[in-house]
Amino acid sequence: MPSRPLAPWQRTAAGAGLLAADGGVAPTVFAEMSALAVSTGAINLGQGFPDEDGPREVLDAAREAIATGVNQYPPGPGMPVLRVAIARHQHRWYGLSVDPAREVLVTAGATEALAATLLAFVDDGDEVVTFEPSYDAYGAVIARAGGIHRTVPLRFPDWRPDHDELRAAVTDRTRVILVNSPHNPTGMLLDEATLDVIVELAHRHDALIVTDEVYEHLVFDGQHVPIATHPGAWERTISISSGGKTFNTTGWKIGWVTGPAHLVTAVLAVKQYLTFVNGAPFQPAIAAGLDLPDRFFTDAAAELAARRDLLVAGLTSAGFTTSVPASGYFVVADAAPLGAHDGDAFCRELPHRAGVVGVPITAFVHPERRDEVRSLVRFAFCKRREVLETAAERLAAMG
Repeated sequence: MPSRPLAPWQRTAAGAGLLAADGGVAPTVFAEMSALAVSTGAINLGQGFPDEDGPREVLDAAREAIATGVNQYPPGPGMPVLRVAIARHQHRWYGLSVDPAREVLVTAGATEALAATLLAFVDDGDEVVTFEPSYDAYGAVIARAGGIHRTVPLRFPDWRPDHDELRAAVTDRTRVILVNSPHNPTGMLLDEATLDVIVELAHRHDALIVTDEVYEHLVFDGQHVPIATHPGAWERTISISSGGKTFNTTGWKIGWVTGPAHLVTAVLAVKQYLTFVNGAPFQPAIAAGLDLPDRFFTDAAAELAARRDLLVAGLTSAGFTTSVPASGYFVVADAAPLGAHDGDAFCRELPHRAGVVGVPITAFVHPERRDEVRSLVRFAFCKRREVLETAAERLAAMG
């Protein structure tokens, strides 16, 4: 007898690699590792959230908004003060001229922006190309939309995509090329040549470009160049970012979409039936953050770079081979020199051996590619220095 087709929720779980053999949903490795951190008292370097609050100006603006009655539904596309600030930000940093009334949409974080965008444009059988390793939400939403997830491998330690493999992955069946730069989990920045190839392929195959740029201000080596700034890209690009990573407010879930008005309108048509609206008092607060002086952004990146270096030094002392990230929250380390060839098993043992939690890179790739990354582990360095110092000491002392 033919097997029953997967229900939509099962298809979503399968897209993220979380469909269990019995048809149920397996927990994410992030939830498992965080629970292991709690049960063992280990330092949790598995999940990417800071352990310090963001800038006073941003927090005070949220308190002021709550105190002055900004507590009801905001406008569907987002509060004007934030949409104007986002448009101003795009011009200030990248020279992009964006109409805040028609070309900006506020969302419940970048994850909702990605979901609404993919659900708006991907239909049954459409292909979506991403680089891999990739953020686990990509596969889940692509599957829920009925799409087919095609990947271009990134390889340790430099994580540079092969242009021939990229060209082979994008075809006339491709509806969306999903670009994540600065990249999670590797910290890689796509270079200008790769961005040019993506734009060329999007035109050749009439594909949309969707970008995930949430780490745009957390760049240590090199410079973030939005693909929307490249010749021929703007008219077919939907750019996505958020304030959570930049301002240490990941729990606020304030994200946004920018792009040509007709594309943003299509995303809004879906988004308004997901969360409808969100985060009214946090929207003017993120607007205040986007208008902070340049020094805030440069200082924040420099401080995070110092924390990266601290953790990399600890991992190196412990015997790992590390890939030094150019951006983001995470460093990827190879545990093979320590005799650990199964990263998943290693991560389950590490809290007991060293009192530190990481997550295996296998959680970010499809099953057929997991052997290539089997011994790799991701660690977060978006933590207080004293936490990272303790983690580094524990790792270095690991026997």
